Amino acid sequence: MPLIEARNVTRILSGAVETTLVSDVTLSIGTGEFVAVTGPSGSGKSSLLYLLGLLDLPTTGEVLIRGRPTHAMSEAERAATRLATLGFVFQFHFLLPEFSALGNVMIPMRKLGRLDARAMRERAALLLEQLGLGGHLDKLPEQLSGGQRQRVAMARALANDPPVILADEPTGSLDTRSSAQVRDILARLVAEQGRTVVAVTHDLTFAEAMRRRIHLVDGRIVSDERNAPPAGPAQAAPNQAAPTQAAPTQAATS
Repeated sequence: MPLIEARNVTRILSGAVETTLVSDVTLSIGTGEFVAVTGPSGSGKSSLLYLLGLLDLPTTGEVLIRGRPTHAMSEAERAATRLATLGFVFQFHFLLPEFSALGNVMIPMRKLGRLDARAMRERAALLLEQLGLGGHLDKLPEQLSGGQRQRVAMARALANDPPVILADEPTGSLDTRSSAQVRDILARLVAEQGRTVVAVTHDLTFAEAMRRRIHLVDGRIVSDERNAPPAGPAQAAPNQAAPTQAAPTQAATS
């Protein structure tokens, strides 16, 4: 069963002049896939990602998560599905400026409510440490570099141990070194943990390293191709190994 499936999905933006963002897209994405979504600016890449991530609703067609149709879900059900199943990484980190790195990573865990306060703090600290940020737990976003902020955002995406990571231009605002670190971390999440990663990107180096490439033009899929696997495993930068999966969940205390 696919983790994510789109069936004849169209998204039309209403207004004085209607704009079609995504047009009649059908696709399925399974466990452990490493998928690039590419296309020129305005081709509907991000719009498609938001639809697959239940951040937007299709005008027609439907999106299924683990075989479950989502069109009839309430907003509360969609939010619960996002929290438990999907992790998001955006081009701009969208960290809350008043929270520390640790506090930002704990936010999704607080919303899901599966862990008690101590377990949430321990998991957030572990994720940040594994992403090379063990010495920055209490720093505010303004005290971190761009690459560090994006790694905090990645830790936040992994907080609830989701099987799927959806990334919208995750390297778009980073320098070359930080971009390489982010690419490597995402690749290891797939190779070492079997997570599914779907990333919108203009970065051709990134797209060519991924196992599958979906190319959009004018909101339509014009190609869906499999790339040859890499010659060997990627080499992690120091302290940049993929974060480990969560231990069995501990019920939140009342």
